Amino acid sequence: MEDKREYFRVGTTLYKNVRRPLISGDFIEEKIVWSYEALRQDYGKNSLPEIGKYDGFCIIPSHIDYQQAYGTFLNQYEPVGHAPCEGDFPYIRLFLEHIFEEQIELGLDYIQLLYVRPTQMLPILLLVSNERETGKTTFLKFLKALFGKNATFNTNEDFKSQFNADWANRLLILVD
Repeated sequence: MEDKREYFRVGTTLYKNVRRPLISGDFIEEKIVWSYEALRQDYGKNSLPEIGKYDGFCIIPSHIDYQQAYGTFLNQYEPVGHAPCEGDFPYIRLFLEHIFEEQIELGLDYIQLLYVRPTQMLPILLLVSNERETGKTTFLKFLKALFGKNATFNTNEDFKSQFNADWANRLLILVD
């Protein structure tokens, strides 16, 4: 059930789905708090748009059987924009062989587990090299591209902050 309505209510709070522009020219979809008064001003009190209604938020990660809502709760986990398919992937495989070297099967298993079983606790993956330009940052960007909004880049300062709601429920926290 994909709710593409522009407005929705969770509990007693109204939200609006918006597309915020980025400096890159892209857009990022966000949910922002909206007021009923602004809604009435925009549409008039007799022609309000349909509003999705939920009792609360939940976080249920799934890439294979993603659901936006579970009963009356809105899933804050985001769907990924693609699905794996059979076939060769020579460039990605070459890149992953460069990153993992003799541990390539471990790397492939790790990525597969992230996709197939996102709730499974996995060890922290740490890529270490004294050399620069070895592909560590590119690998993090690759994971971000695979898992979209369910992955976030953090700095060391982010871990010292009390404001961690933005990343606390992500599948991946990527630190360069």
